[in-house]
Amino acid sequence: MSNNESPYKIYLNEDEMPKAWYNLRADMKNKPAPLLSPKTLKPITAEELSGVFCEELIKQELDDTTPSFEIPTEIRDFYKMFRPSPLVRAYCLEKKLGTPAKIYYKFEGNNTSGSHKLNSAVAQAYYAKKQGLKGVTTETGAGQWGTALSMACSYFDLECKVYMVKCSYEQKPFRREVMRTYGASVTPSPSMDTQIGREILKKFPGTSGSLGCAISEAVEVATNTEGYRYVLGSVLNQVLLHQTVIGLEAKTALDKYGEKADIIIGCAGGGSNLGGLISPFARDKIKGESDCRIIAVEPSSCPSLTRGKYAYDYCDTGMVCPLQKMYTLGSGYIPAASHAGGLRYHGMSSILSQLYDDGIMEAVSVKQTEVFKAAEEFARIEGILPAPESSHAIKVAIDEALKCKETGEEKTILFGLTGTGYFDMMSYEKFHDGIMTDYIPSDEEIQNSLDNLPKFDL
Repeated sequence: MSNNESPYKIYLNEDEMPKAWYNLRADMKNKPAPLLSPKTLKPITAEELSGVFCEELIKQELDDTTPSFEIPTEIRDFYKMFRPSPLVRAYCLEKKLGTPAKIYYKFEGNNTSGSHKLNSAVAQAYYAKKQGLKGVTTETGAGQWGTALSMACSYFDLECKVYMVKCSYEQKPFRREVMRTYGASVTPSPSMDTQIGREILKKFPGTSGSLGCAISEAVEVATNTEGYRYVLGSVLNQVLLHQTVIGLEAKTALDKYGEKADIIIGCAGGGSNLGGLISPFARDKIKGESDCRIIAVEPSSCPSLTRGKYAYDYCDTGMVCPLQKMYTLGSGYIPAASHAGGLRYHGMSSILSQLYDDGIMEAVSVKQTEVFKAAEEFARIEGILPAPESSHAIKVAIDEALKCKETGEEKTILFGLTGTGYFDMMSYEKFHDGIMTDYIPSDEEIQNSLDNLPKFDL
């Protein structure tokens, strides 16, 4: 079968599913800077993290030399319910655009949670159960992570407390109810349930919340509740590690048909799906075996890579979590209540931040209305209603395909379709009614937030 005759969907066999997660840090020439303790401002130790995270996850978080971590049999068995996920050739989109480019997307929405988040949720729930814990706490933005974690906790018979960013709690009631169906308690954040929540509400009355706020509340509850630990759906190394099943499968599928991705595109909030998708391709680029372009796409309302500062910052608004060196808008930055709730985080993964700073990865920001226009076009042509977050990658994939049309270049484009948008219909309604707006923060607004970055000498 020639390159131009690859099937619409490339499914791997179960025995081709990854047996180990890939740790990109082991191959990075410049390692991400270490996490710092919020108390000592020195590299954080496993002991200091033990009251927050599960023991096995701490080992994964702090390890930047081990190339791979074996995926436990129990997790691989769970994965088999929805993995391997398909790599889809977007023939209809290619034809509609009239582009010579080949467009592929890795579809992660083919599970009940509706997104890629289940890849890490089941791993974190498994390690919590293995440690003998009673339950876990977490935050969620758009709700995909909270949904995935509630599913995983139900499977392993763990309690699950979710703090959902307030604007998403109100915009996405159906996703909230899926979480409750799986047994999770869901609280809009910031709330009056925690000391940090009360402080944030006092300082910002009527706030729509942020992932930074929700993280602070979830960590406070976890560290003050016996038998609980905190788990999260993005940003940290352990989460990107679990998500590498996406990129490993995608690369194996492309290799089957002799394809080599020239451009890899993913939406970027905290970095979990993008990091998972690009890891094996970034490895080849670091080793000089590929000259592919890697593009991170973020919302113009929360542009941490394109307009933020590369510095140490707190991972949460309450400043109780470790500090991470990352591209950040400041832990106190509360983005506009955009409809891509999963991308409303003030910072970026330390791994992706280092790759961006080293020039391995590019970044662009796009407006909300342009994203929904691309989402609608994709839905009409390819038949899948995409999540607003995923649609950021769709927007730029279309842009790159049209550039190929202008130049006549036959490039191969791969993007991550992280999930479906069937619980995001209120957002689509606002777009169709013409009342959706684009918010772009001013330089002054961003600078005011950056002025409050922690100041210290390492």
